[in-house]
Amino acid sequence: MTTTSTDQVTLGKQMGTYEVSESAIALFDEQGTVVAWTQAAERLVAYSAQDIVGRSAALVLPSFGEAPTMSVFVEQCRARNGWSGASAARHRDGHLLDVSLRISMLRGQDGTARWLVSMSDADALSGEAVNGSVRGSLLTRSPIGISVRDPQLRGVWANDAMESHDGIPRDRRLGHRLTDALPGVKAEALEAVMQQVLASGTTKVHEYRTWLPTSLGPERPFAVSFSRLQGADGQALGVCVISVDVIESRLARERLATLSQAGTRLGRTLDVMQISQELADLAVPLFADFVTVDLEQSVPFGEGAPVRIGSSGERLPVFRRAGRASIREGVPESAWVRGEPVPVPPDSPFTDVLRTGRPHLEPILDTAPGTWIDRSPVRARKIHENGMHSLMVVPIRARRALLGIVLFIRTKDPVPFQEVDLLLAEELVSRAAVSLDNARQFAREQAVALALQRNLLPPRLRGGTAVEAASRYLPADLDHGVGGDWFDVIPLSGARVALVVGDVVGHGINAAATMGRLRTAVHTLAAMEVPPDELLARLDDAVQRLAEEDAVGPDHAATVVGATCVYAVYDPVTRRCTMAGAGHPPPAIIDPQGQVTFPDLPTGAPLGIGLGVPFEAIELELPEGTLLALYTDGLVETRDHDIEKGMHRLGTALAQPGRSLEDLCTRATEPFQDQTACDDVTLLLVRTRSLDPAQVATWTLPSDRTAVRRARKLAASQLARWGLEGLEDATQLIVSELVTNAVRHSSGPIGLRLIQHQALTCEVSDTDAGSPRPRHAHSIDENGRGLSLVAQLSRRWGSRPTAGGKVVWAEEELATPALHEQPDHASPSRASGMRVDRRE
Repeated sequence: MTTTSTDQVTLGKQMGTYEVSESAIALFDEQGTVVAWTQAAERLVAYSAQDIVGRSAALVLPSFGEAPTMSVFVEQCRARNGWSGASAARHRDGHLLDVSLRISMLRGQDGTARWLVSMSDADALSGEAVNGSVRGSLLTRSPIGISVRDPQLRGVWANDAMESHDGIPRDRRLGHRLTDALPGVKAEALEAVMQQVLASGTTKVHEYRTWLPTSLGPERPFAVSFSRLQGADGQALGVCVISVDVIESRLARERLATLSQAGTRLGRTLDVMQISQELADLAVPLFADFVTVDLEQSVPFGEGAPVRIGSSGERLPVFRRAGRASIREGVPESAWVRGEPVPVPPDSPFTDVLRTGRPHLEPILDTAPGTWIDRSPVRARKIHENGMHSLMVVPIRARRALLGIVLFIRTKDPVPFQEVDLLLAEELVSRAAVSLDNARQFAREQAVALALQRNLLPPRLRGGTAVEAASRYLPADLDHGVGGDWFDVIPLSGARVALVVGDVVGHGINAAATMGRLRTAVHTLAAMEVPPDELLARLDDAVQRLAEEDAVGPDHAATVVGATCVYAVYDPVTRRCTMAGAGHPPPAIIDPQGQVTFPDLPTGAPLGIGLGVPFEAIELELPEGTLLALYTDGLVETRDHDIEKGMHRLGTALAQPGRSLEDLCTRATEPFQDQTACDDVTLLLVRTRSLDPAQVATWTLPSDRTAVRRARKLAASQLARWGLEGLEDATQLIVSELVTNAVRHSSGPIGLRLIQHQALTCEVSDTDAGSPRPRHAHSIDENGRGLSLVAQLSRRWGSRPTAGGKVVWAEEELATPALHEQPDHASPSRASGMRVDRRE
C-alpha cells in the first residue's frame, strides 16, 4: 500500500533495523470534519485532499455515521473493540476495506481538541501468524507520541504521551519551534527533515534511529516518522510527527511472536494439566512475574456438567490448581501445588469474573485493610511476603462454559499492568481455551469409553470348579482404550462352563457398543443352555437384525456389521468340550505334557454376513490340566507375519507346563506390550479341571410309580455319605417333583444325577424333548405347583436339551438350611402357583 523512504538520517547511536510502516493519516475536528489529509490516505481510499477536506468522517468511516462527535465515536470504538483495532473504511469506488484503526486525541494551545486517525490496510497484516485485529490492537496500543507542527514548524497540537518521549513540556512545545525548546544539533537536524517533508511534492515517511532525552530516567530509543498534512487546496498545512517507543514496540512484537507460537505449543497435547502448565510458562516472564491456572474440577477428570458463565448459586465452583509459574525458583508465591483444590474467596475479583465472564484488571492492587484480601488470609500472607502490586484475572471460556481462571501477578516488575497487557492475556488465554476445551472433550470421551469398557468386559473370570482362567486385552485404540473384542467365562448348570471370545469389526466406542450388545446376547443364549452350534446360528440372526436397525445412512443402506466368534462348553464331569466357530481362528490346545494342537474346527462364516452356511460343532475329550487358549486374530496376524506363523509363535509361548496362567498370558502378549498393534489383541486362557468321581452320583430309574420313592431314598443316602444331611429334606422334595414330572411325560428310562461342587446340583433326564414352561395355577387346580416348590427350594433351576431328550436341573446352596427352617412365605414370583405344560 505504502512505501518507506530510503532517504534516512541517523541521529545518535545506531540501532538495529526497525520497521515503521506508513499509515494513512488524517486530522479531524471534534465534529468529525476532516481538516487535514495525507497522500498516504489518498492512496488507501482514493480520495484526494481536495475531495475530502471539509467533509464528514462518515465519508470514509461508515461507522462514524451514528456518532454526532468524535468523542462519542471514540467511546463507541472503546466499547466495541477497546479503543482501536479492526474496522472498515469506504473506498471512493464504494467498496469497503478492512483496516486497522487508531484514533488519538491531540490538544492545542487554547485547550481545543483535534483527533488524529491512522489507518492501515488489514490485508497487509493478514500474513502474520496472529490475526490482524489482535496484531493491530497490540501494536496500536504501544505508547506513541504525536505532535503536529505548522509550516513554520511551531507546535500546534500534541498528545499527552509526546512529553514522555522527548522530555519537552506542553507549554514549551505548543507555539514554539523544536530548536527553541530543545537547542542543539539534533533538533536542527530534525527541523531540516521537517522542511524537506513540507517542501516535497509527496508525503514521505522517514525512519530515524536516535536516543532522545526523557524526563523519566535513562535514555530510551525511539523511532520518529514525519508526514506532510495537506489542506483542501493541496497545500501543506504542516507536518505530523509520530514518535514510537522502540522498546515498547519491540516488546509488543515479542508478545505477538509468543501468541503466534501459543496455538502450536498449547495444541500439542490433550492433557489438560500439561496445557495449563504450558500456559503459565508462556506468560512468565513475558509479561507477568507470577501466574496460576486453576481449572474447574470437572475439566481435568472429564466428569460432571460444565459450569456456565454467570450461573448463580450459593455454592461457588470448585477449582484445582493445574499450572503455576514464577520468575522465582520454587514458585514461593503459590500457596497451593498442582492438583490441590483452590478456594475462591467471596466478594473478590474472582467471584466478579465468575459472575460476569469478563476479565478483571487491577493495575494497583489494593491491599488496605477491609478489602477482599482480608477474607483470604493465605492469599494475604503471600501477597505481602512477595510484594504483589498489580493483578489481572482472566476467565478461561469455551462455548459459554467456564473452564477455569488464570491469575497474572507482577512482583519484581514495578510497572503496573495496563490495558495492552490485559489484551495480550485475553488472547493468550483464549488460545489456551481452545486447546483445553478439546482436551476436556477428549477427557470426557475417554472417561465414557473407559466406563464402557469396565461395564462391557468381565471384571473377573469365574471358572468355578471347571476351569482356572486368566485373560489379556490390549486395544489397538490406545487413546480410548476400548475395541470390538470381547471374552467371557460363563458358569452353566451341572458345574459346566461356557468359554467365548469374539471380535467385532473395527475398534473404538462404536465397535465396543456393538460388542456389548453381542456379549449380552451370548449371555442370554448361554443361560438358555443353547448348544454351541445353535447359539452361533441365533447370534448370527441377532447381528443381522442389529445391522438392519443401524441402517441410518442417507441412502438407508444397511450398515456393514461383521463379527467373528468361537464358543465352547466344557463339562468337568465328563471332561468333554464342545465348540463351534464363526469365522474365527481355532483355539490352541496344549496338553499337560506341553504338546500343542489346533483342532480341526469348522471355520463357519462370520456373524452377520448372511450366507446361510450352517455352523458345525465338534466335541473333544480333554485330560485334566489341559490348557485351552481362545484368542482373536490380532494376536496371531500382523502386517509382517501371516496367521500360520502367528499361531505357531502362540503355541510355542504357551507350551510351558508348570507356568501360571498369568505368566503365560504375559509371555504370549509380550510382543504387543510396547508397540501399537494393528488390531485389538485378546487372549483367554483356561486350564481344565475335572470332578472327582466321588463328587458325582448317577442312577437310572424305571419310568413307573416306584421311581419317585427310589429316587428319594437314593438322594438321602448319597447326601448322608457327603455329609450334607442338612439338605436332605429340600433335596428329596426337589427330586420327587422332577422325577414325578419325568414319569408323567416321558416313556423311556429316567436318569438321576447329583453333583457336589460349589453347589449341589440335582439333574433329572428323560426322553421327552419338550422343555417345561411354568404357568400360573388357579386355586382350584390340583396340579401345577411342582416347579413353584422347586423354585423356592433352589437358588436357580432350568433345563437343557440333550441328544435323546432333555435334562431338568436345580441347584442348592451348600449352606442352605433344612426345609423346616425355610420361611413359610416367598416372593410373589415364587409363591404363585405354577404348573408344567410340556407341549411345544
